[in-house]
Amino acid sequence: MKTGHTGIKRIVYATGYSFKGLRAAWCNEAAFRQESVAALVLIVVAFFLPVSKLEQLAMIGSLAIVLIAELMNSAVEAVVDRISDEHHELSGRAKDIGSAAVFVSLALAAFTWGYILI
Repeated sequence: MKTGHTGIKRIVYATGYSFKGLRAAWCNEAAFRQESVAALVLIVVAFFLPVSKLEQLAMIGSLAIVLIAELMNSAVEAVVDRISDEHHELSGRAKDIGSAAVFVSLALAAFTWGYILI
């Protein structure tokens, strides 16, 4: 449904929808809550490590990528579950690929932190 909002009004509405999505992920997705808390702790830790600003940025950026992947995975799962609760090969594949994206982002974050710290 197109609302016809343009300019600043569109940005305000889009921001509201974004916060609504973050709230929905926090309330309905345990993995998002866990990863968010872990990211918050690690972000604070990153500021106290003896690393450069660029390394801090890479470390924090890798954590942001994890949260982005988890949000996208949660969105895919919600759409698939909305369509049908029956098992379908394509639905399972979509969920598995979303899960793989989260796994790859977690591996990237672990590698980034490990490479910088070691």
